[in-house]
Amino acid sequence: MAESRSLWSEIQRDRARGHRLEQQSARALMKAMEQERREKEKARRRAEREAAATERERKRLRIEQRQAEADRRTVDCEARVEELASLLTSDDPGGSAPSFGELKKSPRPPTFDPQGLNVPLPEPEWEDLAPNPPGLLDRILGGRRAYEDALDRARGKFEEQKKAHSLGETERLRKLEELRGEHARRIEESENIAREHNVTIDEFERDFENRDQEAVARYFTLVLDRVAWPEGFPRKFRLAYRPDPGELVIDHELPRQEVVPEARSYKYVQKRDAIEPRKRPVTESRKLYADLLARTALRTLRHVFAVHAPGVVDQISFNGYVHSKDPATGRPSKPYLLSANADRSTFEGLILTDLDPVICVKQQLGARMSPHPHDHEAVRPMVDFEELLRQFSFIEGVDAAADLDGRTDLLQLNPYEFEHLVRQLFEAMGMRSWVTKGSKDDGVDAVATSEDPIFGGLCIVQAKRYKNSVGVEAIRELAGTMEDKHATKGIMVTTSWVTKVGHDHARRHGRIQIIEHEHLKCLLKEHLDMDVLIGLPKKPPKRG
Repeated sequence: MAESRSLWSEIQRDRARGHRLEQQSARALMKAMEQERREKEKARRRAEREAAATERERKRLRIEQRQAEADRRTVDCEARVEELASLLTSDDPGGSAPSFGELKKSPRPPTFDPQGLNVPLPEPEWEDLAPNPPGLLDRILGGRRAYEDALDRARGKFEEQKKAHSLGETERLRKLEELRGEHARRIEESENIAREHNVTIDEFERDFENRDQEAVARYFTLVLDRVAWPEGFPRKFRLAYRPDPGELVIDHELPRQEVVPEARSYKYVQKRDAIEPRKRPVTESRKLYADLLARTALRTLRHVFAVHAPGVVDQISFNGYVHSKDPATGRPSKPYLLSANADRSTFEGLILTDLDPVICVKQQLGARMSPHPHDHEAVRPMVDFEELLRQFSFIEGVDAAADLDGRTDLLQLNPYEFEHLVRQLFEAMGMRSWVTKGSKDDGVDAVATSEDPIFGGLCIVQAKRYKNSVGVEAIRELAGTMEDKHATKGIMVTTSWVTKVGHDHARRHGRIQIIEHEHLKCLLKEHLDMDVLIGLPKKPPKRG
């Protein structure tokens, strides 16, 4: 009985210990779960703090970026106004007048390329064909006869190779002589082209000095073509020359009001997350525009009077107009906003860096200036250009296409007309920032840029107003210019055709495009709606 009580007590103690262990485990589990909950809560609060900090930083960066953008736009406005205000004080790298010597060119003989024909063909070597003499064992086994047969075959083959070598050398020398003859012909052609070109320039210079109407107007077209204007400025003008008073009449398109920034500055409005312009006062905008028109006229006069041509041009009449629409009819109109007349002595007495442009043109040049140019209120020109067309020759600046009437032969154009025409074509095809190089080359050597976002970039354009073929030397020269200028593309334009070797070289180069004869005519028709002739002495070869 006592043993039964002892056993029962032991069981109860074990059950009590087990219960305590279960309670301890439960408490430990609850403690662990509570600890995990607290850690998760801490992590959540930390993530919220970090997210809030990140959002604050993002908003701060956004504000800084938008404020910087507003500041940049303000700086751009100020820079634009400064650029317009400096038309009479800034250096003009493109505005130097061309000398007649600069317009001439020297012969550019091509480099002779023997195409490997200057190296004699390797002669056949007997040692390469001679059979090995029989050894002692071969002679004992009767190999002598086989050796003699091999020797006879080798001699026969050697004779065949010598004959083939002789024929090959004859053909090599014949082809080499042909290349030399072609090279001599191209040298003569280069000299003839340079000679003909320089004779034309000499005649041009004599006509200019003799105050020929067309020569004087054409020369000053070259002068004004070189004038660099800010972005957004038109480049259209016409010239007429009156020899008797020594007067050059300029009909020049003026910039429109839009070239003056409408905003004075920009501010960032955080509440609306918007960059808003601060409008320039109307009176200030109108004064800036009036000043700009006067500066445009004075800058044009400066470049013409900078040419030392006493007795040729001593007086200039300047008519400035804008393209507009008649508000009464909706039809295109051409109101003149400024008309001035200046003589050389008066203009040379002006200090352009210190004067008020509007007061200057009105008081010193007696200009008629629109009282409200922003509204395109017109004034009557001092010299009626249209009336001059019935009396004097005139030159259309930049717009060579306007001079091509009907099916004009491109080979009859002079180098300057052809230059303008090629320039116009590529501008119509999307090129911009055209800068003609002083290369003394016939036609055009120019650097242009394309706005195409994928295929755009710097482009070298070389034009050849040729009657005969353009050789591979011109393609190599174009490739060299491309490398020197780091250009993405080169274009060879010719009225004639490029030789097969030239086409092959352009194809291997990979970044040179050739526009020749019929292709050029098609592009002129497509982009300028011009139907022209190219009167070559012989038909270009057909390409397979």
